[in-house]
Amino acid sequence: MIEQNSASYWRATLALCIGSIIVFANVYITQPLLPMLADELSLSALESSLTLTLATLTLGLSLLFYGPLSDSLGRRWIMLLTMAGAVGCTALLSQVESYSQLLLLRALQGVLLGGLPAIAIAWMGDEFSAKAMTSAVGIYIAGNTLGGLGGRLVGGFVGEYQGWNSAFEVMFLISVVGLALFALLLPRSRGFSAQPLDPGRMSRAMLNHLRNPLLLAAYLIGGFNLFIFVNQYSYITFVLAAPPWNLPASMLGLLFLTYLSGTIGSACCGQLASRFSLPQLMSGGIVLLMLGTVLTLLPWLETIIAGFLINAFGFFVTHSSASSWVGQHAESDRASASSLYLVFYYLGSSTGGFYLAPFWQASGWSGVVVGSLLVLSLTFAVSLWLWKGQASQRLAI
Repeated sequence: MIEQNSASYWRATLALCIGSIIVFANVYITQPLLPMLADELSLSALESSLTLTLATLTLGLSLLFYGPLSDSLGRRWIMLLTMAGAVGCTALLSQVESYSQLLLLRALQGVLLGGLPAIAIAWMGDEFSAKAMTSAVGIYIAGNTLGGLGGRLVGGFVGEYQGWNSAFEVMFLISVVGLALFALLLPRSRGFSAQPLDPGRMSRAMLNHLRNPLLLAAYLIGGFNLFIFVNQYSYITFVLAAPPWNLPASMLGLLFLTYLSGTIGSACCGQLASRFSLPQLMSGGIVLLMLGTVLTLLPWLETIIAGFLINAFGFFVTHSSASSWVGQHAESDRASASSLYLVFYYLGSSTGGFYLAPFWQASGWSGVVVGSLLVLSLTFAVSLWLWKGQASQRLAI
């Protein structure tokens, strides 16, 4: 097993972080471009947001088969092949001219981008010791935030000055370099134990995970938190692109620098977990997410930015804690359990925009805030249930 802070630990963790950065940069590159796409292609806010939500939807659905497939066929080569296919889609996206072509390729790219997220944490579970895994998961998720941030910055800055097609060209070049580094750095699997490829067994494993209330609670927390968090960014771009701010795409891209607080939150999660239980961290993160959301109601750019900084920190503390919780409480088929968490996670990302649309149409940003708090109140209640259950279990022991 790979132990924490060994040379192999840092090599493997760096490889998975680089892979994560490439995946999530490609997922979120269109988010700061939404007002530009709506204007150039004569689309509504909801139609332009489909360039993001369709990719996250197909990514989420693809996780249903990547995790179980990797339990039987191995992990490393699936991550490599799917990343290579996703990078190829990025090259094709730079050449599209119509909205339908854009949506088709983004849907295909989402399927391919699902390979690494579905398998990475399971790979860690095979290769890392328990202590090393808790630390590595936080660093890996920090890579998620850096990837999402980098993709949005590339989309915003390159899109404003060179057009949205050129943003995909630049992302393709970056992705090729990242893919090469990932392939060179990721060690070959040593702790993997293959299981027979049995669709019936896979289905039963998924059902067993869903019947496990400890896992289902984490699935709901991760899915519904992202349901709100990522789609708040989509709607706030339309707020800030309109008067009185009139921010261009490059400045909208800078808004996603608030993700850096989420990077810090994820990276610190391993240390925080030595002082607080995972349900406590989930509850605290959701409270921060609610407080940051309320802060954005104040009509100043500074308070909106501060609100999103708080949101990102709170969200990624909760996400890291929920991911670790799934890894610790999966009784078998670890990759399937982790991939099922991510299915909920990305289905939340892809459907939250539809849920928030009526609130947006009725009351603008204040409506989005109300709709957000309704859902976050539910996820907070679920986290408290986990907290109470864990406390009762300790008392029983």
